[in-house]
Amino acid sequence: MRKTELLIPAGSLEVLKTAAIYGADAVYIGGEAFGLRAKAKNFSLSEIYEGVAFAHSRGVKVYITANILAHDADLAGVEAYFQELKDVGMDALIIADPGVFSIARRVLPDVDVHISTQANNTNHGTFRFWWDLGARRVVCARELTLEEIRQIRQNIPEEMEIECFVHGAMCISYSGRCLLSNYLAGRDANQGACTHPCRWKYAVVEETRPGEYMPVFENERGTFLFNSKDLCMIEHVPELLEAGIDSFKVEGRMKNALYVATVARTYRRAIDSCKRSVEKYREEMEWYREEIRKCTCREYTTGFYYGKPGDEAQIYGESTYLKNYTYLGTVEEIDEKGRCKIWQKNKFSVGEKIEIMKPDGRDLAVTVRGIWDEAGCAKESAPHAREILWVALDREPKPYDILRRSEE
Repeated sequence: MRKTELLIPAGSLEVLKTAAIYGADAVYIGGEAFGLRAKAKNFSLSEIYEGVAFAHSRGVKVYITANILAHDADLAGVEAYFQELKDVGMDALIIADPGVFSIARRVLPDVDVHISTQANNTNHGTFRFWWDLGARRVVCARELTLEEIRQIRQNIPEEMEIECFVHGAMCISYSGRCLLSNYLAGRDANQGACTHPCRWKYAVVEETRPGEYMPVFENERGTFLFNSKDLCMIEHVPELLEAGIDSFKVEGRMKNALYVATVARTYRRAIDSCKRSVEKYREEMEWYREEIRKCTCREYTTGFYYGKPGDEAQIYGESTYLKNYTYLGTVEEIDEKGRCKIWQKNKFSVGEKIEIMKPDGRDLAVTVRGIWDEAGCAKESAPHAREILWVALDREPKPYDILRRSEE
């Protein structure tokens, strides 16, 4: 069986560290330019250095995205950016544009290049084309079925790697090449500035009846023509492995540490269990199903893996997020009194029942015994002010444990 990588997104240094602790084999990040998540916090050059050092100290690889569809005005900046990355030590670049690819091979000849899903990679001929040019890995278009991926695996070099999305938000447009944001908001999705108009509500207006809005398909929240459910393949890990996929990729560089920890921890256990015993993996299925819904998500779908959706209801739905748990903060350190330091993310109070989420899969129910601000002043509650807090619990956590509250 091929070695399988779990590839997790990180939109900030905090989330990168969380991904590395909670089970990622590799993380992908964006610098301050030339990636497709301009609204993510992203990494300064110094943070890239720190993130790579942290990940490598734990045996985790780091891939840097430079997957915009470049215009002429971008090329000089791309070359300067790659020059800055020469000494970073990242493990690969993720690229979609042939011009950007050429610059990468010239400026960073010793760095592996992975071809982004944005390049519309739908057949083995495309995979071989990139392999012949020096790419090590190609990310499948999300429109491929498992059978098509098997066929690609059989028709490319054994040492070439296939990466596929297995979890996260889906795009309405082919391989993510969308023009809706350009047209409706003047912001280019293919340059990293997508406003996600596929998640907006729509209605039909007849030309001679201005102001009369007629629903196309409506529920209590509105009309959603283009809004896909989220991809989730946690129940189909054996089939993914059998298809010859080398890297299981999770979408979500805009997501917080709770999301990343939840998804990474769940898929890590599923992959490891399945490789040891498919029977054991199936016995644990209920745990995977419950865990994967503890992060903020939409309804789930298997996307195109089992064929082109014949019934739109299988893949399209309302944009309602299901929020079963609230992220309170990640433990940074423990003081001599056993209190944990966190950067508070959401409101909680003394006496409240919360959970400690641990990288090893355990979740510990605890009670908040006390809260203090940075100056040492006691507080009865921590309003949503995003501040540094010291928190006393009735069980002592460890650094990188996550504090969360069930909303069920």
